[in-house]
Amino acid sequence: MYGTEQVISGTIIAGPELDPIEGYICVKNGIITEIGEEHTYSANIIAPCFVNAHTHLGDSVCKDPLMGTVSGFRVQKDLDSLVKPPDGLKHRILRETSYKTLIQYIRKSLLDIIETGTCAFADFREGGVVGLAALNKALEGLDLHSLIFGRPTEPQLPPGVVLAEIKRVLLHSDGLGISGANDLDMELLQEITTCTRVQKKLFAIHAGEKNRSDIEKALSLEPDLLIHLTHATKKDLEEVAQTGAPVVVCPRSNFVTGSGMAPIAEMLGAGIRVAAGTDNVMLNSVNMFAEMEFMSKVFSIEDRQVFKICTLNGSFVMGPDSTGSIEKGNKANLMILNGSSNNLAGIKDPISGITKRARPDDILAVLHS
Repeated sequence: MYGTEQVISGTIIAGPELDPIEGYICVKNGIITEIGEEHTYSANIIAPCFVNAHTHLGDSVCKDPLMGTVSGFRVQKDLDSLVKPPDGLKHRILRETSYKTLIQYIRKSLLDIIETGTCAFADFREGGVVGLAALNKALEGLDLHSLIFGRPTEPQLPPGVVLAEIKRVLLHSDGLGISGANDLDMELLQEITTCTRVQKKLFAIHAGEKNRSDIEKALSLEPDLLIHLTHATKKDLEEVAQTGAPVVVCPRSNFVTGSGMAPIAEMLGAGIRVAAGTDNVMLNSVNMFAEMEFMSKVFSIEDRQVFKICTLNGSFVMGPDSTGSIEKGNKANLMILNGSSNNLAGIKDPISGITKRARPDDILAVLHS
């Protein structure tokens, strides 16, 4: 209740370094007012909420795409046939989906985001102004922080038509989310980035997902945010690090589409701020526990760093209103996990326990500010 102070006890994953401490947290009006260290009998684990730093929520209308079979075994479809505009599977489905149905299924994914411990998300929203309107309608009344990147409806139309739509999209979004530098003429892309800067909005772009042929072009546009970089070389990563732009990786999505494994450890070693996202809903759920477990078990990255990628690092993509470390004065975007659940009982290291095995059903409560 507004104006009432809450006191939560347990093991707190505190501060920017995510140090586990035993004690309590006081929260009032959505702000952490006090953190105290003391012995407690509570088995609660109090952790920062997830940030899902890259989604395509429009894909919620198709959650079981035909991926093809060979001799009875599932095989991955070519990435372009799944998601490349204008005729990839997702774009054909979106054109055939009514506005009402689109809102309905985006809303279901947003509720799933909340139920799985995420307090903020960044979405690449297809469909121009209408697509943006559908997401905003689906968000009504929900306690979520969003960063919405729009894009033109038909990027293959004449440049003047595309630019006119871009200007309308920028009025209703936080910026632009472009599919890739190989999908549009570079001269048009440069004009698009100029429009974005004039409107003081953000420019984000996919790069290096299926190969590295578009990375150099993407970097020449000076983006605020890069997605994937699955095939980035050491030199590419050094150049990205110099720009200061964060990178969002999507390990499960890259696995499903056969795009490869992003060099996450190398990104971190280069000094890049790395966040994580679940990408296309038609390929993976919005469950960040699943993303985190996959990253922890498949990539050679320390669990604390994996957890940071999925929580605190995302706040640098989203901005200060999304989430942050558990510290006095910060917003209380917290998930409270049941450390005595059948799944988590007996874990010795709460960071590794959460990262490698926690599930949404271990959540007791989520606090959003």
